[in-house]
Amino acid sequence: MTPAPYPALEATFVTLLGLIIGSFLNVCIYRLPRRLSPVRPRSSCTSCGHMLAWYENVPVVSYAALRGRCRGCGAPISLMYPIVEAITGAMFLSGYLLYGPSLLLVVRLIFGCAMIVLFVIDLQHRILPNVITLPGIVAGFLCSVFVGPGWLSSLVGIVAGGGSLWAVAEIYYRVRHEEGLGMGDVKMLAMIGAFLGWRLVLLTLVLGSLSGTIVGLGILLLKRESMKYALPFGTFLALGAIVAAVAGDPIIHWYFGLY
Repeated sequence: MTPAPYPALEATFVTLLGLIIGSFLNVCIYRLPRRLSPVRPRSSCTSCGHMLAWYENVPVVSYAALRGRCRGCGAPISLMYPIVEAITGAMFLSGYLLYGPSLLLVVRLIFGCAMIVLFVIDLQHRILPNVITLPGIVAGFLCSVFVGPGWLSSLVGIVAGGGSLWAVAEIYYRVRHEEGLGMGDVKMLAMIGAFLGWRLVLLTLVLGSLSGTIVGLGILLLKRESMKYALPFGTFLALGAIVAAVAGDPIIHWYFGLY
């Protein structure tokens, strides 16, 4: 691949684009669980309805300039907004440095954006919207033909990802007679399998389960919550998927190298 003539300029542009996309992801995170359009109307204060001017909607900068409060009513603005914007900007820059200007970069950034939105929505609302997961399954399968892991691995990943969680949820329900996992988790893991293939979706499940177990045990010990405390499993799947997408193959090679 020919080196970019102005790599610093391109990296800056990609980072700024990521910040802007991060601002849009915040809109999706707020509106999708409420079944609102992420496009219309334009952004406004969730407390007083004050329509934001363009200079009040500059990623990260506006939050700092407004000191985290609405210019209209003075209500506090969630710190989640600049955090999502900053993380998205960092993800765009990291992806550019890792993959370079390529179709794979575009696909992985789309996947990463979906994971960020699902991460926060599940953390806040304990739901994983179909409007992301179901089209994501189709998009991941189609993209797999052009940038990998290939249509067969993607198809197996959909079945292995969604099927494994569905089986666990079904067994848990028949044994305990109550839901342990929602179908949103099943569809999300199927989407991850569509984008990453069967090998990395299984790694995602392992990483997500491991991180969820560690956090769950910590909550039980520190807060003395009930054993039935509901963890947002989609949040941990998103974390596992991002790690698998970036470093999955080296992790798998390292693991099998132990034997």
